[in-house]
Amino acid sequence: MKFVDEYRKKDLILALSARLAEVSHKEIRLMEVCGGHTMAIHRFGLHSLLPPNIKLLSGPGCPVCVSGRGFIDQAMAYASLPDVTIATYGDLIRVPGSDGSLEKSKAEGRDVKIVYSALDAVELARTNPNRRIIFLGIGFETTAPATAAAIIQAEESKLGNFLVLSAHKIMPPVMKALVQDKVRIDGFIAPGHVTAITGTDIYNFLTDDFGLGVVVAGFEPTDLLQSIIMLAQQFEAGKPAVEIQYNRVVSPHGNPKAWALLNEAFELRDDNWRGLGTIPGSGLKINSKYSVHDAEVQIPLDLPEAVEPKGCICGSILRGLKTPNDCGLFAKKCTPSTPVGACMVSGEGTCATYYKYRS
Repeated sequence: MKFVDEYRKKDLILALSARLAEVSHKEIRLMEVCGGHTMAIHRFGLHSLLPPNIKLLSGPGCPVCVSGRGFIDQAMAYASLPDVTIATYGDLIRVPGSDGSLEKSKAEGRDVKIVYSALDAVELARTNPNRRIIFLGIGFETTAPATAAAIIQAEESKLGNFLVLSAHKIMPPVMKALVQDKVRIDGFIAPGHVTAITGTDIYNFLTDDFGLGVVVAGFEPTDLLQSIIMLAQQFEAGKPAVEIQYNRVVSPHGNPKAWALLNEAFELRDDNWRGLGTIPGSGLKINSKYSVHDAEVQIPLDLPEAVEPKGCICGSILRGLKTPNDCGLFAKKCTPSTPVGACMVSGEGTCATYYKYRS
């Protein structure tokens, strides 16, 4: 396939692996903070192509996984209201809350619909004026502009029955929190799709303040191996920098139109991350201009604090402190068909990836 096969050539992959062994000698620990990267690393067996001095850590790159149980509890509470339709992406429907999931709510007769875009939810609001449509906004800077566009369109169309429950988050604050956490990180493999929106300036603080290298990577095996080589070369030379490997998609300045949408509809707020707690300025809240579309403002809830399931170490996995193999529930009580934690549900979840490629 054009523009795919070129990045999966066996001879090129093996040449990059050999080059990595030549340039990297110091022990180095690199974290990928993108679920797509975690999946690609395991799918293509890249761990087997790395020299023993290089260790890859999986970080909080799955937006479904980092959103706490409280978000699902909120969504299920809204679903129980008689005039509410929940519109959600498919990977959220099976994520466990404190008492079941949205899949359970749907089975019990609640109106829960899977949509493929935020604009699909706007159309539901347009064609169902007697129902309140609550779209579950989730994702990092990659998907948040689409939610912002839906909010703006709903406002322009005077669709007061279109609401958003926002769990959107941004990447830089959590990367800072990880550096200040207990796990040792020597460099970051940065998310390609996020950076296509934001540009690379959001990572400068990691180099300036913490002396860490950052390379924005693509998703094919050659992309990831080249990115690891670039980080290893920085580390060996003691010259950390912010670089782009994925230059066929990412530019230093990002996408100004997407940034404009984010700034128009959202404002920063402190937000809760599974395993990391509340991180200042890490979440996106609908601003006062569009508060008529904010589910939390229009339909306030008073719910008990959510508690993580006993034995689940999803939080520690998201922090890079442990792997799924350290979990007593993994591949036993917790499987894709019977998930205990969110990390086993999403296709970008570390546990789901380990389970799929565990052989």
